[in-house]
Amino acid sequence: MSDVSTKVQQRVQEALDDLVGSGAEVGVQVAVYHKGEQVVDAVAGAADPDTGAQVAPETLFYTSSVAKGVASTVLHVLAERGAIDYDTPIAEVWPEFGAHGKEKATVRHALTHSAGVPGLPGDLTPEDLTDWQKMTGIIADEKPWWEPGTATGYHAISYGYIIGEIVRRVTGKPISEVLRDEVATPLGVADELFFGAPKSALKQVAKSVEPPYAAQMREGMPAEFPLFKAAPPAVLPTAEFANRTDVLTADIPAGGVMSARAVAKMYAALLGEVDGVRLVSKARLDEITTVAQTGQDQIMGFPASRGLGYDIGFMGPLNSPTLFGMAGTAGTAGYADKGSGMTIALGKNNVTFGQFDTFNRIGEIVQKTLAEG
Repeated sequence: MSDVSTKVQQRVQEALDDLVGSGAEVGVQVAVYHKGEQVVDAVAGAADPDTGAQVAPETLFYTSSVAKGVASTVLHVLAERGAIDYDTPIAEVWPEFGAHGKEKATVRHALTHSAGVPGLPGDLTPEDLTDWQKMTGIIADEKPWWEPGTATGYHAISYGYIIGEIVRRVTGKPISEVLRDEVATPLGVADELFFGAPKSALKQVAKSVEPPYAAQMREGMPAEFPLFKAAPPAVLPTAEFANRTDVLTADIPAGGVMSARAVAKMYAALLGEVDGVRLVSKARLDEITTVAQTGQDQIMGFPASRGLGYDIGFMGPLNSPTLFGMAGTAGTAGYADKGSGMTIALGKNNVTFGQFDTFNRIGEIVQKTLAEG
């Protein structure tokens, strides 16, 4: 291990210990790759505060939208092999999706959250999310909120089903199987990178908890908030939702169950070769991480900058036009920076509902320490 690797590992570990010691976090896990080499594998705190079980590198966390970046990667691996083209109309592989004027919506539109179908029924339940046929049927029959490609709006839950059904129609296999065969197994992380985890892996999953203010924050949001039309209250990724066995074991690819080191390694294999594996060519990497859609997000209400399946940049110290990835509602995140060759992933079980203080603190430490080296 190089001096810089030793230094960044030590500094991240000290920060995690402090975050847990202060009560800001319960259990937390960070992994960092730099130019194809892992330089951080740090953990702290309790995976289950009830039993006292501690977080380990192989602990799995419910990561909510971090999994969208994983789903996007699965599709890009298929595109790399010529199985799908980004400008293919979705209805060409999934005919039912073409209903109500969506026949011109393309795979590219899906990847940029511009397909126009973020909305879901307000009475949706967690049980509904575990029914793949029901969910893809609902989405296929949805009337578009805008002409596909003319605007962008965060497809909070529908994104995973759209990408997943495209993958299923192209390959004849569930996206979870394609993830395992084409991404996780080649990278040696088949036991740590899931949409729906097998029941045998549930013992590895950290128990999610919430600070008191999280529920108050959700309750304080107006009922007409557009996010609730894309993610109805009953299926928001709260701690209660994330602890459900049916949710943890079902393919709901807008969320997933994974370790930080698996996510960081996946992003590292997008940037370049890791342990003999490179997921996409440099030309494809440049294509999928170039800004493809910008504008006011019709769901979240803030300006968005999106590549093909990843957000570009992130508010905080890591922000850069060469940064791409996805963050999750609980404060989890997985990102890569083409400029620095760094990838970082953070898993945690304290559901801080859109607060990324921990990720930004760790990201700043990693960035500064690698720059020193």
